[in-house]
Amino acid sequence: MNESSWGAPPQAGYWGPPDQGPDQVAVPAGPPYDAHHAQQTRPMPVVSGAPEHGGGQERDQAAARPSGPLVRDEPTRARPRPGEMPQNPESMSDVPQPVPPPQKKSAGRDLRAAIGVGVGLCALVAVSLFVVKAVFVGVVAVAIVVGLRELTKRLEERKGIKAPFVPLAVGGTAMIVSGYAWGSDGAWIAMAFTALAVLVWRMARPPENYLRDVTAGVFAAFYVPFLATFVSMMLAADDGPWRVLTFIVITVVADTGAYAVGWRFGTHKLAPRISPGKTREGLLGAVAFAMVAGALCMQFLIDDGTWWQGLLLGLAVSVSATLGDLGESMIKRDLGIKDMGTLLPGHGGIMDRLDSLLPTAPVVWLLLVLFVGSG
Repeated sequence: MNESSWGAPPQAGYWGPPDQGPDQVAVPAGPPYDAHHAQQTRPMPVVSGAPEHGGGQERDQAAARPSGPLVRDEPTRARPRPGEMPQNPESMSDVPQPVPPPQKKSAGRDLRAAIGVGVGLCALVAVSLFVVKAVFVGVVAVAIVVGLRELTKRLEERKGIKAPFVPLAVGGTAMIVSGYAWGSDGAWIAMAFTALAVLVWRMARPPENYLRDVTAGVFAAFYVPFLATFVSMMLAADDGPWRVLTFIVITVVADTGAYAVGWRFGTHKLAPRISPGKTREGLLGAVAFAMVAGALCMQFLIDDGTWWQGLLLGLAVSVSATLGDLGESMIKRDLGIKDMGTLLPGHGGIMDRLDSLLPTAPVVWLLLVLFVGSG
């Protein structure tokens, strides 16, 4: 296409050289030239291989052929090269996509290791509980010291809080022994002296963050050893081993029921901001399992106990165990950790096993005293 036939406008409505006169035959030049229309018209694509100079007939035939962009308004679609995916996503809409296989629920832990460690702990508790009471008191004291170490270490690692460990370990052991030997009065006195020891011990360091460190220390003393003192107070009764066994069995059954029912049927979150894995269905499972276990334990293990007292005991344990689990989940979420420790494979640390036992101990001790006396 040369300049005279496409690019330049015809003069005076005639086709031909400008020196031709009006006496010659005029050829209609088509519609008048419109500059605005010319700006909106799409340019003629250059045909590769076309001769630059040739006869007018060939040029007229080439100009008469309809060109894709000049005739159709739809944009041209480039064909994909061999081995190349098409660029238009709509062309893939009819292609059936493979359906991913459904994912099975996972427990999130090594169940074999967890079961093995659980059986070993139960055997240790049973042997120490029914052979010599003092041995079980020592087992509780060791567990408390390890739990305090885990808690204080995590506080220092994640928050920079340096709660004094030495006075906490000594005072915590004193609480356990005092609760077994002198009851609640001995436990409260040991707790008071432990708090005082934390205040004094921290004075050996610079005063910066003193209030923060001693506050964390007093909290740790109350949260771990003082609550565990109620276990040694239960043990001091005549049927103490059976009371402690009832306390442990109902709490473990409540945790197991919550886990089993929640894992299988759980859909409604209980406290998603604290512990996303806990569900309302799991709480109902904990209540049901704990009430059945409580009725059986009170009927067959506790002197002068009845099944209906066990139902109430199981209901209270399921609530306190759930709250205790949520409480430690709150602490771990604040610290940004999953487990307090790694001592127990499949379980985490000692504190990860004591989370529901610690707040449940005073509840069981009080209800047993109300139901059957202090023994």
